[in-house]
Amino acid sequence: MSSYQALAAWYDQLTGDVPYPQFADFYEAEFARCGGEFRLLLDLCCGTGTLTAEMARRGYEMIGADASVDMLMQAREKCAALEPTPLFLCQEAAALDLYGTVDAAYCSLDGMNYIPPEELPEVFRRLRLFVRPGGLVIFDVRLPEWFRSLDGEVFVDETEDLLCLWRAEFDESLRAVRYGMDLFERRGRLWQRRGEEHVEYAHEPEALRRLLEQNGFAGVRLTADCPQGDAGRLFIIAERQEDAHG
Repeated sequence: MSSYQALAAWYDQLTGDVPYPQFADFYEAEFARCGGEFRLLLDLCCGTGTLTAEMARRGYEMIGADASVDMLMQAREKCAALEPTPLFLCQEAAALDLYGTVDAAYCSLDGMNYIPPEELPEVFRRLRLFVRPGGLVIFDVRLPEWFRSLDGEVFVDETEDLLCLWRAEFDESLRAVRYGMDLFERRGRLWQRRGEEHVEYAHEPEALRRLLEQNGFAGVRLTADCPQGDAGRLFIIAERQEDAHG
């Protein structure tokens, strides 16, 4: 089973409680704190593009990158009427390849938790390549203890035409939580069952700080004073250092 295929068409309906404007406010506050011009942004692991659209409506030029074709189809449809229209790229985070630099990159709603630990150095190396000197990288992660608290839990989400059941199991050896997900979609008088598996890695915040510093970022800050900070979410902000000369 893979992730974000069957779920893509239902993702927005199942995440209607996510405070996207609060995430956008947080990013803009960090841009103001940093100073300088922030106009061209990368939404890494952009999913269905709800936050991409929110930032575009606030006047930013947007690039969205995600590894799921199905999620990107939703994003392109959502943003088609925006001007300028965001550019969407189907790329793994560790294979990020832009046409030039951006003023800032953000990764929201557990996007960084989906990246295996062994890929993180390459992700940060590529972000350093494609974020301008003095620009920002901002992302959030769920804390390891929050993931551990999910072990053995069963969750139910439903709409009129969908029943989504998912079970969480924390794998201590992998330091990751696995979600086995069953989706029952109404098809006339019948229901179609489809399955997905999601894996999120419990990255240690201080390890993320060290990796950022090793890959050319400075002034790394960690804060739980952020959207959904009361739900195990932590934001990490880092400034891309100037290139060394000479």
